[in-house]
Amino acid sequence: MSVSDWTGVLIDWRHTLSDLKRFISPAFKRAEQRQTAGIFIDGLLSRAERKTGWMLAEEAGLDRPYRIQSFLGRSSWSADQVCERVRRYVIETLGDPDGVLVVDETGFLKKGTQSVGVARQYSGTAGRVENCQIGVFASYASRFGHALIDRQLYLPKAWGEDQERLHKASVPEEVAFATKPAIARMMIEKILDEGVPCAFVLADALYGSDSAFRRMLETRRQPYVLAVRSNHVLRFFEEQLLIHTNPATMIDAVDAQAWHALSAGEGTKGARLYEWTRLPITQPKEDGFQRWLLARRSLRHPDAIAYYFANAPVQTTLAELAAVAGLRWTIEECFLRAKDDLGLDHCEARSWHGWHRHMSMVMAAAAFLVKVSAQQRR
Repeated sequence: MSVSDWTGVLIDWRHTLSDLKRFISPAFKRAEQRQTAGIFIDGLLSRAERKTGWMLAEEAGLDRPYRIQSFLGRSSWSADQVCERVRRYVIETLGDPDGVLVVDETGFLKKGTQSVGVARQYSGTAGRVENCQIGVFASYASRFGHALIDRQLYLPKAWGEDQERLHKASVPEEVAFATKPAIARMMIEKILDEGVPCAFVLADALYGSDSAFRRMLETRRQPYVLAVRSNHVLRFFEEQLLIHTNPATMIDAVDAQAWHALSAGEGTKGARLYEWTRLPITQPKEDGFQRWLLARRSLRHPDAIAYYFANAPVQTTLAELAAVAGLRWTIEECFLRAKDDLGLDHCEARSWHGWHRHMSMVMAAAAFLVKVSAQQRR
């Protein structure tokens, strides 16, 4: 590639970054806020080791971090409006009829007890109980890339019952305790109501085991593939008999010939091959949908089996369900890149709005990188 070619690429990147800043600018009330938002995004995209107020201020050539800290804390602007515009930007970039929505949570380790939502709770990020915050996120994935498009902080029940603590952390009065599946249900409903093109909704077993989450999707005729635990209680009628079982028991009874080697998508070393099978849980519904129990097992370790509930049009093939199930990893990559490269877990703000502002700005920076990548893929 010649020098002129490299210059063209750099100019294109700058143009794309300017477009992003213009796209989210209506969420800010004043010119100073829009300018600081641009500085903040530039800092997130910089090589600063930590994306803290001091580091971002230093990267911008500011003497003190007051301007950056004020932007997250005292300044008046809506994080939700920024998030909505980021979501529109991502969907304009990645939107596709075959796109999927993915839900998952991630943890943010904390040392103190003052940050909003912090408590000793299980963190999948750490793999154990830790002093941390937990955020529930939604991402969008298509053939053009994947990006985070919504977020909400989970408030443990102890927080929801402590009015003084809620007031000190500036938690809005309308925010009440909600389980993670309940947060995800409201989040996905809102996104689908916006008309986001979505072929399937994907989530891990925490959400797949929640009947209200599944029922909401089924009522909307929204296909899904949701992980479920091996011992999840299953009750259904078969030939007028009430069957009481679980996924592991049902799949153990499957014939060896019912397993098929299929790809769960491309990995770094090529196709990710597993053996897959499925069983209908109920008769096809009047709306043309079918519920299945889907299972995936390792080729090397046949005892390593993952289970899913799937609900999709009756003509959906096993290969299609396998390919869709394999897309759930995309949100994990979103978390990894946003934490390693953009400081998703470097938030110093202790308030409710400060946390949501930081996450929204990181999502904006990530959306820019996704746009550049998608332009190259297209």
